[in-house]
Amino acid sequence: MNSRLRPPQHRVSPRAVPMWTLGSAVGHLVTVAVLGFAAWGAMTVGWSWIPDWASRNAWWVPVAYAVYGVVETAVVPRFRFRVHRWEVTEDVIYTRKGWIGREWQLVPIGRIQTVDHTQGWFERMFRVATLEVQTASHAGSSTIEGLDADQARKISEDLAVRAGELRDDAT
Repeated sequence: MNSRLRPPQHRVSPRAVPMWTLGSAVGHLVTVAVLGFAAWGAMTVGWSWIPDWASRNAWWVPVAYAVYGVVETAVVPRFRFRVHRWEVTEDVIYTRKGWIGREWQLVPIGRIQTVDHTQGWFERMFRVATLEVQTASHAGSSTIEGLDADQARKISEDLAVRAGELRDDAT
């Protein structure tokens, strides 16, 4: 038998990209503000424990982080959308995520203990949701972020019914 691990068929919702982008931008803006305040303090207060060369060049820290933040915000959400995949077959939930290191996960439906469909306020703004499938094994649990909200609800209801029908005594 020659079976190959293939990419799961479905991508997450395209609305996940602007959600991830906005979340990243807000996080980076807050960090730049904190770093900027710390740099301002280092340059103006004149703390004796900070070397003079570091005080004079402290403004480089928030600037360098801001450049990193812009690049990360522009690149990572789009690449994450291209890489993150999921699929539910008759007997397995199949996910793939990760852009440098790839994580492939297959969760047998018969081993599912709980199915959670969550949607925070930020996800509600973009009409996406997260589907969490729990098994007895931590390694066997799976999370799919950025699903269309209605699709996540339907999948969670379907998986809960199917898991109940397929449950065996080994769990």
